[in-house]
Amino acid sequence: MKSNFEKLKDVINELRTPVTGCPWDLKQTHESLLKYLLEESYEFVEAVEEKDPKKMEEEIGDVLLQVLLHSHMASEKGQFDIESVSAKLAEKLIRRHPHVFENKDTSLSPEQVLINWELIKKEEKAREDSEKTHHRITASALNAPPLMAAVKIGKKTNDLKFDWDDYSQVAYKVEEEWQELKEELAPNRELNKAAVFEEMGDLLFSVAQLARHLDIDPHDALRFANKKFLRRFHAMEDLMLAKGVQLESMNQEQMDVYWNQAKRNEKAQK
Repeated sequence: MKSNFEKLKDVINELRTPVTGCPWDLKQTHESLLKYLLEESYEFVEAVEEKDPKKMEEEIGDVLLQVLLHSHMASEKGQFDIESVSAKLAEKLIRRHPHVFENKDTSLSPEQVLINWELIKKEEKAREDSEKTHHRITASALNAPPLMAAVKIGKKTNDLKFDWDDYSQVAYKVEEEWQELKEELAPNRELNKAAVFEEMGDLLFSVAQLARHLDIDPHDALRFANKKFLRRFHAMEDLMLAKGVQLESMNQEQMDVYWNQAKRNEKAQK
């Protein structure tokens, strides 16, 4: 009898079977699926934060779907498959846990295990990078959501003593980048989307570095801000519903009245 995992692999195979498979699944590429891998991962994060096991089970399944789809597409080109992925992962876990699989050292604390993990990982990366490039910061620093990658790059430059001395200096850099963006957005200037795109990126990168110097994770800070906005927006809608008015029938100024009331109510509850 097949395991549930084997049955799941059969389902993926059916979806990707030419002609008889799903037209949408057959159209997908590694690149087109990337956004779904990120979305499903964040939905699992939300389920964990809500402490909802049922939702966690569903969302981690969606993450697994993405893993299986990428593995299956690679197997179609003879690159890798879920078995080789599993083998490589098992090998890496054994290598990075010598205290479990080699010397059976039960005296290590979780903090010491993490330090050893990072040291082993750094040694592995150093060997790989030395074979490829002389650059101190490699493209692997980009292997994270953009805000996280910006922090990773900042930490690496700090290790190399190429960094601002303190957060006040970074704050000036943020102001400088903001001024450059404002210059591109000046009313008497024709909008140059490419230049605005670049300046916006510079501003966000410098803000991420300011957060790093303040020992704040900008990714977490932005997620908190997103949740706060949504919470207040829902509160604004509740106030409108209580008054019997429709959001769609109001202008910005009228909506601001309810928005500001929602903010006042939230602050009063704290």
